[in-house]
Amino acid sequence: MSYPPPLYHGDSGEKSALYRPAGTEPELVYPNGTKVHYLSTGASTGGLFGLYRWECGPGETGPDPHFHRTISESFYILSGVMSIYNGDRWIETEPGDWVHVPIGGIHGFKNRSGEPASMLLHFSPGAPREAYFEGLAHLGEMTDAERTAFYLEHDNIWL
Repeated sequence: MSYPPPLYHGDSGEKSALYRPAGTEPELVYPNGTKVHYLSTGASTGGLFGLYRWECGPGETGPDPHFHRTISESFYILSGVMSIYNGDRWIETEPGDWVHVPIGGIHGFKNRSGEPASMLLHFSPGAPREAYFEGLAHLGEMTDAERTAFYLEHDNIWL
């Protein structure tokens, strides 16, 4: 395996690093208290990846098993215990654990611990997951047909 073709062709590099202080407020807060921090969006990385910090309260939350046709997804547990479906069974992950799901891989995640938990979600390539996350709060307002179209548009294939 070799490096991909260059995307930067300058001779001296650029001053282009992004900084997000730890205390930055989340971009999205669900009614159940789950907070989503948009650390790097597909738009901010030129479509290379998306990285989000997901902070769950103590209540059960998270999607059932599904897969994506266009993106891989990885989970890095920061705090608490998250149940991650690995396509075969639910595994209890804890801080420092990492789970990678290739494109097409069946997965799901839930905070079923009764305690707060947090993790990093990484998507590659960087699809516009922000619109998906924001739309989830409005599922109850959608018709069945609208909900089906929403999931299809955002590459969520439920089992």
